[in-house]
This record gives sequence, structure tokens and C-alpha cells, in this order.
Amino acid sequence: MQDTPSQIPLWRQLQGAAFLLMAVRAGRSMTAALEDVDAAIRPGVQALGFHALRQLGRAEALRQLLASRPPPPEADALLCVALALIWTEEGAPYTSHTLVDQAVEAAKHSEDTRHQASFINGCLRRFLRERDALVAQTEKYPQAVWNHPQWWIDRVRKDHPAQWQAILRANNTRAPLILRVNERKTTLAHYQQALAAINIGATLVGSHGLVLVNAQPVPSLPGYAEGHFSVQDAAAQLAAPLLLDGLSASKGGRLRLLDACAAPGGKTAHLLELADADVTALDIDARRCERIVQNLQRLGLQADVRVGDAARPDGWWDGQLYDGILLDAPCTASGIVRRHPDVRWLRRPTDIAQLAALQRQLFDALWPLLRPGGRLLYCTCSVFRAEGEQQAQTFVTHHKDAHLMPSPGHLLPQSGVTGTVFPDNLNGENDGFYYAIFEKHGI
Repeated sequence: MQDTPSQIPLWRQLQGAAFLLMAVRAGRSMTAALEDVDAAIRPGVQALGFHALRQLGRAEALRQLLASRPPPPEADALLCVALALIWTEEGAPYTSHTLVDQAVEAAKHSEDTRHQASFINGCLRRFLRERDALVAQTEKYPQAVWNHPQWWIDRVRKDHPAQWQAILRANNTRAPLILRVNERKTTLAHYQQALAAINIGATLVGSHGLVLVNAQPVPSLPGYAEGHFSVQDAAAQLAAPLLLDGLSASKGGRLRLLDACAAPGGKTAHLLELADADVTALDIDARRCERIVQNLQRLGLQADVRVGDAARPDGWWDGQLYDGILLDAPCTASGIVRRHPDVRWLRRPTDIAQLAALQRQLFDALWPLLRPGGRLLYCTCSVFRAEGEQQAQTFVTHHKDAHLMPSPGHLLPQSGVTGTVFPDNLNGENDGFYYAIFEKHGI
């Protein structure tokens, strides 16, 4: 018999959250680690894990004050999860005493932590007694204040000297559930009314999106099976309109478009929702290509889905030039930390240069596939300038036939845009992104 959520003790969920933290510390993404968590407790474990990762810098600083030497990894993970959850009563999911009691129970119920239960109990109860003084001591550590690695704080501060604090604060908030309405099936107004009819509040964002006042299980929303909507952040919803705006087909035919690095297919679908076009959706991962097909089928859309390396067109390109190319390049994902709080703890400083090199390789490989007069939209879900503004300027410098069009530039998480042109009103509700549009001119 499977547990129901109301029957699942908190200590089991804390064990699961500690498991997630250990996985992240070992270099594994939280999304992948969640697949190994019992489905019955997965929602609760995910919620606690997200909370803990958003407060991990503070928790680790407190643990250093409470223990002269770190305990074994399993006990350390459980202790840090508990500290992340109780260090402040503001926004805590449970009372401090309940969390302490259940953290100790979690330690007692595992062979890996049983011998550390008394140690964990002592640390947590000392923290409750000395909370104000201990928290005050951690205020001198930037990693505790901002809950990001020091190198990340330094990089954001260098790249965005006027907005770095707002970016880091935004990263520690919970992202809302945002839908993109499929206007091949319904309209924005009609779908908003359908939600209102079952008492689900939603406000408009951008030209095609709705922000739900309270998140809901996506498959339970009206019209899910019928393909009336997709889940997509407001900043990501800008990609398809930006590429299509002013784009015409060669010789008056149908638009021929390439979505490179397309999985899981959200931007591919949006292109097909907005334009009658022949779209090639490319991704290097065969399993992720299956996701593209499944998502398009639910939405009632069709694309030419191919498995291939965008950096090596000889393996998949048919030799016909494209009118438009969408390059959503692999990146650090530094702009979507509020949705994926593990990213900041998984990345290393050297990742930026390595990914920037891959982005340049993709740029150079795909540009020859674009017809004269066609456009390439380059985007990354990153706030780092090495993956955005600097990448775009380097490309223009080395490609004399590339004209940088008026573009949004860097969108900062929850705080709008730093560029000069902003095509849509996101109401300050978006992930961090970078967008640059290039038109191919004759030399």
C-alpha cells in the first residue's frame, strides 16, 4: 500500500531532501536525483529540497559555527537541510521545534546517520538557543547573505554592477507557474476565463502568457490533454516572436526555419503556433527528441524532428538554406536559478569559458546555413555577459555579413531589461535571458 501525502512523516521527507543535497554536492542535478526518490514523497521532498538549496549558503556558514569539524557527509547534509529550514522563521514551512524534532528522527531512522543523531540534536538545539547571535555572525560572509558561491557573486557583480543585488535576491525567490496559450486551439482571453471558471486566478504576461496566482498540478489544468497551453517562462516566450517579426520567406514561399538545440520543444511549438512554416527541430540527444515529438503531438503541431549535432551540419542538413534560425545555445543556466536552485551549486567558474567556446562553435557552424536577408536569433538563459553581450559582439566582429538588429539584450530575472529595445511587457516577471538578432547582409 502506497503512502498518501497526509500519512508521510516529515522525517522521511527530510531524509529525501538530504539525499538531494548530497547528490548536488556530488555534481548531480536535483532534477535527475528526484527520479530516484519514492514517487509518494517526491512532491514534499522537492519542496524541502528547493527551500534548502535557496538557503544553503547560510546553512553551511551556520554549520561551520556549530561544529569545529564537519560530520560525515550524510549527517552533514541532514544538518544543513535542517539549518536551511530553521535559520529564520520567515517563510519556514514548519515550526523550528517541529523541524528539529523530525530532523533527529530522520537521523535515527537511517543506518548512515544513526550514530550522529545526538550530535545533530545538540547542534540544532544550540542553534535555537543562540539563533540571533549565530545568524549575526554569518552576516559577514557574502555566501551566507546571498546564498550563492563567492565566485558567482563576484561574476554577477562585475557583469551587472548596478543590478547585482537585485539579481541575487531574485534568484532566491520562488518562480511562478507561467503558461503560454496555444492560439491555434484557443485565445488568451478564453483560456483565462476557463481558469477563472474553476477559481484559478491568472494574470496576463507578455502577448501570449498567463501567470497563475497559485501554482497547480499542470496535467489537472483545463485543456491540458487537448494542447491548449504549454508551460514556458515569460522571457522564453519572447524567442519565437523575435525571430518571426519582419521575417519573410524566400521567393514568397513558406518560411523555412531551424530550431537548433530544440529540446524539449517549447520554442519549436511557439514558432508553429505563430506561423505557417516548415520547421526543423534539431537536438543532439535522441531521448530529448522524443520529448519534442510528444510535446508537439499534444499541441496538435508537426515539425521535422532530427537527431544531430548543430555544430556539425554535414550529418543532418539537406543543403537548403533557412530563412530563420533560432539558436538557443547551451549555457550555464545562470538566468533560471529561481526555477533550478541547484544550478549555482553545480556550476564551476571554468564552465563559463568552456560553454562560451561551444556557443562560438555553434554560431560559426549555423551562420552559413542562413540565406542572405535571413535572420538568426541567438539566445541563452544566462545573465553572464560572456554568454550574451560579449558573445554577440565577438560574432559581429568576425562576421562582416552579420548585422546586429535592435535586440532586447540581457533580461534580468524579475527585474526587466537592460537593453534599449523591449518587445513585450513582462511586468517584471521573467527569468534571466539574453537575446540578439542578426540579419545576414551581402558583403
